[in-house]
Amino acid sequence: MAKARLMRTALAFDWGLAHIGVATGQTATRTATPLTHLRARDGVPDWDALGAMLAEWRPDVVVVGLPMDLDGSEGELAPRARKFGRRIAGRFDCTVEFQDERLTTREAYARTEAGDDPDSLHAIAAAVILEDWLAEQTA
Repeated sequence: MAKARLMRTALAFDWGLAHIGVATGQTATRTATPLTHLRARDGVPDWDALGAMLAEWRPDVVVVGLPMDLDGSEGELAPRARKFGRRIAGRFDCTVEFQDERLTTREAYARTEAGDDPDSLHAIAAAVILEDWLAEQTA
């Protein structure tokens, strides 16, 4: 008899200095859905709003996009994205994983249409990050 797949839900964040995109998804279908974005001040979100989102969605894992350079090295903002992830883990007792976010903004632009809400771009980028993470998960 085949082993049943464990479905895990995830909430992903596309961390940025002014905006943090948010998406949700799950491992059973390996799909992600853009949700919203949070405003940030120098990379710091409204922690109460972020906590409410975690309480509502109750993810098994939180995925944070890690800014990488095209050569595969960590980008200039990677330490701050890692700090953001560590703060989520510490404040909300969550499992946090990091995902290379190279070219996700470009992909998000490709998925939007003229006239779309420009703020939706951040949530779409979070969905791309999550899709990449989901594609790497094994049964």
